[in-house]
Amino acid sequence: MKTGELKELFRQSCSRMFGCGLEEATEKQAYKVVCDTTRELLAERRRAFQKEVRAKERKQVYYMSMEFLVGTSLRNNLYNMGILDQTKELLEGYGFSLERLCALEPDAGLGNGGLGRLASCYMDSATGLDLPMTGFSIRYEFGIFRQKIVDGWQMEFPDNWLDMGGVWLQAREDDAVEVHFGGETHEWMDGDRFKVAHVGYETVRAVPHDMYISGYGGKAVNRLVLWSAKLPQSFDMAAFSRGDYVRALEENTMAETISKVLYPADDHISGKRLRLKQQYLLVSASLQSILAAHLKQYKTLENLPDKVAIHINDTHPALCVPELMRLLIDEHGYGWDEAWDLTCRTLSYTHHTVMSEALERWKIDLFNEQLPRIYTIVEEINRRLMEKLHAVYGDDHAKLEYMAVIAKGEVRMANLCLAACHKVNGVSALHTAILKNGIFHDYFVLDEDRFLNVTNGIAYRRWLCQSNPALTGFLKELIGDGFTKDAVELEKLLKHRNDKKVLAELARIKRENKVRLAKLIADKNGVLVDPDSLFDVQIKRLHEYKRQLLNVLHILSLYLQIKDNPAAPFTPRTFVFAAKASAGYIRAKQIISLIVAVSNLVNADPAVRDKLKVVFIEDYKVSLAEIIIPAADLSEQISVAGKEASGTGNMKLMINGAVTIGTLDGANVEICDQVGEENMFLFGLHADEVESLWKRGYSPREFLTPELERVLQMLTSGVLGQRFDDIVASLLTDRFGAADCYMTVADFADYARAQREVSAAYPDTKRFTQMSLVNIAEAGVFSADRAVRQYADEIWGL
Repeated sequence: MKTGELKELFRQSCSRMFGCGLEEATEKQAYKVVCDTTRELLAERRRAFQKEVRAKERKQVYYMSMEFLVGTSLRNNLYNMGILDQTKELLEGYGFSLERLCALEPDAGLGNGGLGRLASCYMDSATGLDLPMTGFSIRYEFGIFRQKIVDGWQMEFPDNWLDMGGVWLQAREDDAVEVHFGGETHEWMDGDRFKVAHVGYETVRAVPHDMYISGYGGKAVNRLVLWSAKLPQSFDMAAFSRGDYVRALEENTMAETISKVLYPADDHISGKRLRLKQQYLLVSASLQSILAAHLKQYKTLENLPDKVAIHINDTHPALCVPELMRLLIDEHGYGWDEAWDLTCRTLSYTHHTVMSEALERWKIDLFNEQLPRIYTIVEEINRRLMEKLHAVYGDDHAKLEYMAVIAKGEVRMANLCLAACHKVNGVSALHTAILKNGIFHDYFVLDEDRFLNVTNGIAYRRWLCQSNPALTGFLKELIGDGFTKDAVELEKLLKHRNDKKVLAELARIKRENKVRLAKLIADKNGVLVDPDSLFDVQIKRLHEYKRQLLNVLHILSLYLQIKDNPAAPFTPRTFVFAAKASAGYIRAKQIISLIVAVSNLVNADPAVRDKLKVVFIEDYKVSLAEIIIPAADLSEQISVAGKEASGTGNMKLMINGAVTIGTLDGANVEICDQVGEENMFLFGLHADEVESLWKRGYSPREFLTPELERVLQMLTSGVLGQRFDDIVASLLTDRFGAADCYMTVADFADYARAQREVSAAYPDTKRFTQMSLVNIAEAGVFSADRAVRQYADEIWGL
């Protein structure tokens, strides 16, 4: 686009929105003008792309996910559209800084962790590859939450992201659909036709809001459709007229809670009920809109699997299975067998975990109370499934119960997907092997061709090209810009691994990024950190299996080493943590509290101040990660082997030159295959060793070293300003279930050994920078482009 054309669009937008010229606008108004103009440009491209898709009758993908961790959109869209530099120059002419305007934009409150970030990466890549893909989720008014650390404890506050982030959304009130909850069903036979009536239900109106998704260098623009919940009649006039003002608005307020918050706390029945409602609203509204669009173009649903691929991203949207059956049978007159055939051939499923507690289940009473018609369909799916499995496995009741959709008073959402979806994939080679040979083995042997692996990938243009412009610019000078279209071209960097000038420049760029992060830490935490120290980074959702606890226990052991022998050589370290714990996850909150307590102890002690710093940066989000990741020297990927499905933070850190310290878990295995063991720091039990240890009987005290025992005594002594008896008890006793269920104690000694290797390697700048270079060069295979192409070819049939 010509600069003059873009300038005129800015002028028109400013005049329309605020009745003034851009030279008179405030900074906030200028931000909204640039966002509005960008959105209109995307809308124009979207119309052209959609027209082409319809004309060619291309198959379309619909990606169902409870979360899309989009981050901020302004810089990403300008970059992808190729107008970033033009916009920056134009704004400078009016006295505005694009950097400052971008800083006004909040992260979209639509996700929490890797699941949502993966979904967003895939939307970006599919768009850049000119694949027609629509994402579906919920427009959470307050996102997950805004995290504040108050007296060392995580507190949750509303994240009012729509105030400045809502500029990207376009509501389509006329396309709202009705979703029904509660009530009861009546069934009868009308001749040879089965009939059902759902009566006495509560109606919620789902309103779609479009967010346009751009892709790098392509002509496509895709859509993320976000549903908000309202009542059809949002105001009780009769109640208002008699002075009952609260009741006049009460029912609509209750309906709107469905789209208020992502992952409401579910340690009580009201929270569970709300989560189930969220999942059904997403699924029902989305499937209704998909079928309506399909019928409008093709006038029939007979070709649905040929023109539509609906992908279920983890178990949250598993209700796609019975809801698609309901729509086909109840609304469109299909018989069971025909509807089941269409459903199975249309749906596919990515399974994201091996954690048994994350295999979502719903109590029958709650499920039937909220979704009575859906429950009758699930019952029939289960009845037919049991007949099929009995023919294969006979009277093996334990196996049949394990594979059932309904068993032990619960509806099992993973098994619901396994019963129906024509393709099921894991997200790393190790994870998929565990699915095939472990938790889903009995389904796998029924139809081995249904199961496959698609290792996760990242939108590297965001995480490298946008987040690390200095490194990107240097790479372009060195190897050309081909890697911006094909990440595998990063391998060209390998021929420079012994070039002293290249290594020096890589080290200089890394330090520059560390200086930027050090400034942020000083501003946010009031802690001064040394950019010449080793930046050791662990940033991810707080969960026990990710073992932030292992990291912080080791930090205390380093602290004691320095105190015991202040004159001993020591490689200075800055440990950086950032993580949110689910609101109801008390142990995770205790671990955050421990990290904060350790940081207070360490940072205040003059004996260690020049050798050790610990910071916990609150309110972790995409825009914060974009500053931390380019500055990381060491990437902590230390989950117990066999628990992390894949991970994507490991890939983002790798492509920015961080060296991994980790177990052979998730995609770490494939990272090791790419870079070699000599270019990462491996430790810990392997997945099969973990399994064997559990089988023979794991006792943490067998592995308790004097070093770790001394650290654990600190946790209960009060030296940290408070006691952490529960954490110690969870590691050494069975008071809270199995002792040390993520084998922190078992892996501690080998983790400390690997960290000593890190301390020895880092002062050798040439060696460590070579390791960094190899990680950058070998990261291309982890591009989301590769993953999306595989989905398109092997699962979606594009």
